[in-house]
Amino acid sequence: MNSINYKLLLGALLVMLGVTSCVQDDDFTLSPLEINEPQIDGQLTTVDGVVDVLLQEINDEGNDDVKVTFEDTNLYMEAYVISSDRAGNFFEELIVQDRAEVPTAGLRIPIDVNPLYVTYEFGRKIYVKLDGLSVGLENGVPTLGVLSSDRVNQIPSFLQEEYITRSAEVATIVPLEITIEDFSDDIVNLFVTITDLQFNRADVLVNDPLSFAGEPTDEFDGERTLESCATGASAILSTSTFADFKSLDLPAQRGSFEGVLTKNFFGDEFNLVLNSVAGLQFDNPDRCDPNVLECTGESGGSTTIFSENFTGLSSTDLTNAGWINQNVTGGSLDYEIGSFSGNQYAQITGFRSGENPFEVWLVTPEINLDGSTAEELAFDLQVNFDNGNILTVFITDNFTGDITTTEWAQLDVTIPRGPSGSFGSFESVGPVNISCLDGNVRVAFRYKGADPGPTTRYHIDNLEISGN
Repeated sequence: MNSINYKLLLGALLVMLGVTSCVQDDDFTLSPLEINEPQIDGQLTTVDGVVDVLLQEINDEGNDDVKVTFEDTNLYMEAYVISSDRAGNFFEELIVQDRAEVPTAGLRIPIDVNPLYVTYEFGRKIYVKLDGLSVGLENGVPTLGVLSSDRVNQIPSFLQEEYITRSAEVATIVPLEITIEDFSDDIVNLFVTITDLQFNRADVLVNDPLSFAGEPTDEFDGERTLESCATGASAILSTSTFADFKSLDLPAQRGSFEGVLTKNFFGDEFNLVLNSVAGLQFDNPDRCDPNVLECTGESGGSTTIFSENFTGLSSTDLTNAGWINQNVTGGSLDYEIGSFSGNQYAQITGFRSGENPFEVWLVTPEINLDGSTAEELAFDLQVNFDNGNILTVFITDNFTGDITTTEWAQLDVTIPRGPSGSFGSFESVGPVNISCLDGNVRVAFRYKGADPGPTTRYHIDNLEISGN
């Protein structure tokens, strides 16, 4: 078991954590109406100090699974509560940070109690007795609790008041202003705000817009893509299927987010989590969607102009046939030929690629439209392990030979959503009218995300352009 005991290292620990006070204990009883500032019989330290001790041990051991157990230190950690389970979006856990303003570190504290907001409301300062508790990385985030089977688990309900004491202070929490590009382990478990965001157009500008977490494919959590209007970067908003706002439609407007930056269950992707739906202030109707190709002529015909079902092909065969498969961010992630039950398709996933960000393009050979009319495009798409809509389809009639310098027109296609924890089914996409284009055209599938971040797996099949 990778656990470090701090009983013998108390002196060094106190220096590292930064002792802030030592006061005497008075017995007191918590009142639901009035709370007196408690007298803590021990040394006070900070969330930042506790996290630093863990990170130092992880670096020393070279092992992310190491745990630090506190024993005979007489240390109490002071912290501010930044989560709330009132809306059901958090469950049996507190997220705390070291300061009400300009925080530097945060922790997750799992507790076998529900609800918690009636005792530890948002902004409440608390003191946590460290002796008997352990800190480690669980689900990718620093977690403080009871060590069991080499995992940091919940503090039992009957030990809640032994370990956690409320201060009389309820602070005004000032969110830390960040951007999606700032996401890192250094700011996980903090209360943050991000401005100038919107939900992906395919999720909200449709006849049946997505809810926060009320779709049949939502398992445990609903994951929705937020996009930055400033940079185009995307992030995942994760909402529990037990949240009281899960069935509300996502807002179609543009605005800001306030909530907690954390990670998903697997600890491999950053997630944004709301305390309540009020954390989204989307009140600007002017969206920042890209312009799409708008062909108004008649479309649809029985003649197949171009088709590809990827049967019997390899990635090399595609290249030899004039397809372009390029990672424009310089990584090694690219499209591959996949197969299942005798069916072949083009597939891609950024999961575990370690590339942050990635942008990969799959571009068809030249397709000549001079001898046809009323052209339209369609294809089949299977969406798997969906944690964000990161596939976009483009077309051009003026390919320069360089993906990055070509002027592309985005096609107005709706990318379907898939299950977050399993494989989906193939669905038809389109047809989309491309009849206003002539000459040689190329169709492109751009896959743009990050690991950690959106890494949805896509299978593309039965691409076809038809007309008269």
